[in-house]
Amino acid sequence: MSTSSSTSSSPFDYWIRRCNNGLDSISVSGSKYTPFVVGHDVVGYLDRSFASEHLGRFPDVFSTDGDGSAVRLHERVEAVDDLEARSEIVQGVLRQLRDEGIITGWRDELYPVLTSFEQPPVLLIERAASVYFGIKAYGVHVNGYVRRADGTMDMWVARRSKSKPTWPNRLDHIVAGGQPHGISPTDNVIKECGEEAGIPESLAKKAVAVGAVSYCSEYEYGLKRDVLFCYDLELPEEFEPVAVDGEVETFYRMPIEEVIEVVKRRHEDHGDETYKDNCNLVVIDFLVRHGLIGPETPGFLGIVRGLRPAGELR
Repeated sequence: MSTSSSTSSSPFDYWIRRCNNGLDSISVSGSKYTPFVVGHDVVGYLDRSFASEHLGRFPDVFSTDGDGSAVRLHERVEAVDDLEARSEIVQGVLRQLRDEGIITGWRDELYPVLTSFEQPPVLLIERAASVYFGIKAYGVHVNGYVRRADGTMDMWVARRSKSKPTWPNRLDHIVAGGQPHGISPTDNVIKECGEEAGIPESLAKKAVAVGAVSYCSEYEYGLKRDVLFCYDLELPEEFEPVAVDGEVETFYRMPIEEVIEVVKRRHEDHGDETYKDNCNLVVIDFLVRHGLIGPETPGFLGIVRGLRPAGELR
């Protein structure tokens, strides 16, 4: 599905297209990407040059089909029944690529490799390698908002630290984070609320799961194929978040009308005064659900479709 044609008249089209610039790359036969297969299932997409130049150096861990149509785990690796043991073999390769400066931004955090969120993982890999392997990754994003006595709404917006390795100094949600292996999304929300914004557990537990958005972005080194679980957290008017772990410089409480104007901005024109790219999708979803973007908005149906491209929400 091409999002550009479905949302071309929408004022919010820019971010939907920007976040989904990799969709066509994996849907076109003979593209620059080759499927990464574990067992009988496609679990990711590898840049062909990355696969040949780097993974090809480890033929005892990775194998390539004779016609180049897929990269697989070597049969001896795939025969290892224990998930952790199989993953550690792959992690050894990834650590070497890290030490050589090929894989950057190492997190020491394992992401599950799976066919869909409901299925058990077939492998665990370092978070920083997820884009290189084009696996489906998951995250949690929290819309922290306040309803004033007069019925108007504000949203808490974070500014990311200038020292962040990704998207430094850009605007962000009050709380957001990747979904690692071994913790539920709701428990992850509670954990991230405390670590990122000083939101106590008693308040964080009031976050409501309201759906998910998905996207497929292309980078120089691979594909970022994410599903973001969206949560709404209504906060007391007197509450103020606190930057706890250093990932956030400061928090702003913005009238929702101002938030809408921020989402309408293009990064080329406004730079750091725009949200981190994927946050825009979660905010747009919030605006749709709360009736702030409706059928009268140009391109409304394209907006709704573009937040969940066909085949990516799984």
